[in-house]
Amino acid sequence: MGTENEVKFEVSPDDLQKLAAARRLRPANGQLVKHKYFVSTYFDTPKHILRRNGVSLRVRQAGKKRVQTIRTAKDGITLGRGEWESKIESNEPDLRAARGTALEPLLSKKLRRDLDPIFATRVHRTLVPLRPGKSRVELALDQRHVRVGRNATPLAEVELELKNGSVADLFKAARIVTELVPAKLAVRSESEQGYDLVEDQPVSAVGASKITLKRKATLSSAFQLIGRSVLGHIAANEPAVLAGQPEGVHQMRIGVRRLRAAIWVFSKLLRSKQTEMIKHDLKWLAGKLGPVRDLDVFLNTKVNRLASAEPPISGLADLTSELIYRRDLAAEAAKTAVASSRYRLLIFNALEWIEDGTWLKRASTRGNQRTKSFAVCLFDRRTKKAKRLSKKVRKLNVRDRHKLRIAMKNLRYTADFFESLFTGSANSKVLSHYKDCLESLQDSLGALNDIAAHQKLVTNVGMNGEEKKSRLVSFAAGAVLGSECCEIGPLLDVTKKAARKLRRAEEFWS
Repeated sequence: MGTENEVKFEVSPDDLQKLAAARRLRPANGQLVKHKYFVSTYFDTPKHILRRNGVSLRVRQAGKKRVQTIRTAKDGITLGRGEWESKIESNEPDLRAARGTALEPLLSKKLRRDLDPIFATRVHRTLVPLRPGKSRVELALDQRHVRVGRNATPLAEVELELKNGSVADLFKAARIVTELVPAKLAVRSESEQGYDLVEDQPVSAVGASKITLKRKATLSSAFQLIGRSVLGHIAANEPAVLAGQPEGVHQMRIGVRRLRAAIWVFSKLLRSKQTEMIKHDLKWLAGKLGPVRDLDVFLNTKVNRLASAEPPISGLADLTSELIYRRDLAAEAAKTAVASSRYRLLIFNALEWIEDGTWLKRASTRGNQRTKSFAVCLFDRRTKKAKRLSKKVRKLNVRDRHKLRIAMKNLRYTADFFESLFTGSANSKVLSHYKDCLESLQDSLGALNDIAAHQKLVTNVGMNGEEKKSRLVSFAAGAVLGSECCEIGPLLDVTKKAARKLRRAEEFWS
């Protein structure tokens, strides 16, 4: 099996031409630019069994040459993935060459019978040899058409593949691309783009993928795997945010929170100025996404619920209109942020930080520590602290309840990060119960925090309108907040019970 180290970008066709003409991307040492034309055909079953199992099967034809490639799916945004290549004689897959690959376990008799061409891509590739530092990097500028039946979709992509040398030099070359044109990291592979066209998939929000760590993973490699997955979660929701989908905003916001939680978990390992810069930009992005989600929750769970109240609440319709207006403004601000160069560079900088950050040069002994022993100590220390705080949950003020909620959220994300190290054993049920307890306590604390946040949301609402209308809107806002205040007592009771369950939960890491 081989592993490609590559960075891929999506660009516009015009920007692809700019890169082809750029002096900073001239071939190294008088070497020549090469042009290639090829057709890649992807195979799968009618039910897309290969895709569902994270495997792609491709036959690429360039002139008389045919190469079969089997690949594993990406785990979030990553430089490399498993790849097996073999020369074959025809345009049909040679399944004998699948021995020892990720495809072999799937090759039942039925699957062999059902394999068919699913889609094809036609590519004009311009290859430019580069020599950043002491390394060799191949720059590929692709004009691509993905064809499904009679329909073809044009795409322009840039790929930089490390042929020899260091990952640091690969990122040097990639950064030149980001400085020349507004390139954004490609989250979806060629095969994923083709499948989306086959299935006619609309833009939709993307949830977090499951993280599976190797039992003997070091701390450094564990953070890299978690970081790639979480960064992929953020970037995969960019289309949904730009399309104005509330769930896309929600999922990107969760992704940002998970990456910030990962930084919290591995804080001692990651200490560096570079990490602080990433944290600063993540805080900026969270600040752009947060108001949209907060207003969505307030409108859908609180305000709209009172629309059918009897007798009708005076000014509620005007309050709803005002909040929708604010929500639309917040959504536009989020779209603008995600479409900005700051966001594009945040995703690129974060990938470089994960793969080749300064923290890696300083990791030394700590970075080589076994992840499971680290996770055991972390759960032991953080859970004891959370249990201690939860004992006085009814006496906590709004600020301290918020701190406890953040602690619960971070513990829950931490459990998601490390659970693969503890599953498959007698502790699986204990782990599941522990996560349920965390979720219950986080949810009830979250509901209490929402009430406090909603009070800030309606501050000065309606103050810019005429006096009578402003009074009615303020009255409606007071009615909504008043109904929420009645929920605080019962919520505190629920929170106290959830905290008690967490304190009694068994320790799955023991």
